[in-house]
Amino acid sequence: MVGSGLPPCAGAKPPSRSERPAGRATLLPMVMSIERPKLEGNVAVGANRQLGFAEFGDPLGRAMFWLHGTPGARRQIPVEARAYAAHHGIRLIGIDRPGIGSSTPHTYANVLAFADDLRTIADVLGIGQMAVIGLSGGGPYTLACAAAMPDRVVVAGVLGGVAPTVGEEGIGGGLMGFGSKVAPALPLIGLPLRLAAVGMVRAIRPIAPVALYAYGRISPPGDRRLLERPEFGAMFLDDLLNGSRKQLAAPFADVAVFAKDWGFRLDEVKVPVRWWHGDKDHIVPFAHGEHVVGRLPDAELTALAGESHLGGLGVAEEIMGSLMELWDAVDEKR
Repeated sequence: MVGSGLPPCAGAKPPSRSERPAGRATLLPMVMSIERPKLEGNVAVGANRQLGFAEFGDPLGRAMFWLHGTPGARRQIPVEARAYAAHHGIRLIGIDRPGIGSSTPHTYANVLAFADDLRTIADVLGIGQMAVIGLSGGGPYTLACAAAMPDRVVVAGVLGGVAPTVGEEGIGGGLMGFGSKVAPALPLIGLPLRLAAVGMVRAIRPIAPVALYAYGRISPPGDRRLLERPEFGAMFLDDLLNGSRKQLAAPFADVAVFAKDWGFRLDEVKVPVRWWHGDKDHIVPFAHGEHVVGRLPDAELTALAGESHLGGLGVAEEIMGSLMELWDAVDEKR
């Protein structure tokens, strides 16, 4: 059984449990209640740095790391995905990136550098082999982990993932096209933007469900359908309000690192990759998914008809099932 693999890294402190009782429901105004993670804490990943994590599902199951979008945090995992994990032997783990939740602010040299942190977290949690899945801004980091750890990442999944914007593999357009233009100015304007973002979240906290509903009303039909579902609203609000209580630097760090060379080439990702993308995505164009998948050695693209940027979250059970079947197929070939 996968999950008892490698020993903790020397010098890494064991994960600390959240001070809040695990498993107790959080009631969000005007939306359904949502269960807290079974285990939640922090892992030391470097000198004076830590990253937060949240576990769902079967603690003895095969490990699947879920990398959140931009913005997002460790609890940005659909309720259906959590339930599927519990009933199908999956140890589902959400990971914060630096500058969100209880994670230490840090700017990676490139996207690839994140893989060292995930490797450390896997070591501390006793995980050998794993699947990695990333939503939107979590997509580049998912590919980085697959490129850096082909001996441990068995399969990878991407939901509406961001594509490279620079170099031979770069593609323009979409929101990241704008982000690439803003990125050079972030060293100067990043701090005011981060403070403004935290202030905005604090200001809307009392009316967060109403604000989410308003955002849903101006979203494309696909995303609107998801955001109007109580379980999705509860998940997004719980993740946003919990993750941004003290800081909101991670989205700006993502934009900065996405706009640079990622530190690896797409053809260096030898791990099987399965990619789901809404064909009406208004944030990361569907063409970006086609662009990346066409450059990966072993990848398949599934178009989500009529769906927009969040479409992959609506078929999380199907996606997790597909990745586990692919994992079985990889094991059979070994």
